[in-house]
Amino acid sequence: MITFLTTLLMLAPFAVLIATVTYAVRTHRNGTSAKSAVVRQMCMFVAAAAVLCIGAAALPSAAAEPAENTEAIGATESETEAEAGTDSGFAEGMAYIAAAIVTGLSGIGGGIAVAAGAPAAIGATSEDPKAFGKALIFVALGEGIALYGLLVSILILAKV
Repeated sequence: MITFLTTLLMLAPFAVLIATVTYAVRTHRNGTSAKSAVVRQMCMFVAAAAVLCIGAAALPSAAAEPAENTEAIGATESETEAEAGTDSGFAEGMAYIAAAIVTGLSGIGGGIAVAAGAPAAIGATSEDPKAFGKALIFVALGEGIALYGLLVSILILAKV
């Protein structure tokens, strides 16, 4: 049963992503504006990701066997250490999720910043070639957002 749940949790994000993209394309073809289609797609994906994270957090507790009195049975130290290791596995998983969120959101923010700054930099350079250096700084600041997010995720993974 655990392997089925694990497989389902691994394949569900791909299915949700494909479903949201096809839904957004279909609503855009029906005449809905692109902005509202993207907003709907993001809302559906965030809701599905929240459900998947809750399911992933509940998976270890659902798979756990009922606790027994290990002191009365005479459990060895290795058994108690194995039981204590399940909590560190959850913390490690949350660290990986945090690193992924940091990298993803900083990449999206950097992309939005560069998408706004690069056309303006090109326009300013076409009017005055001397403005190239100043315009390039603003584009580099947008890219710096993504680099800082990548740096933070590397620091998170270094702690794991």
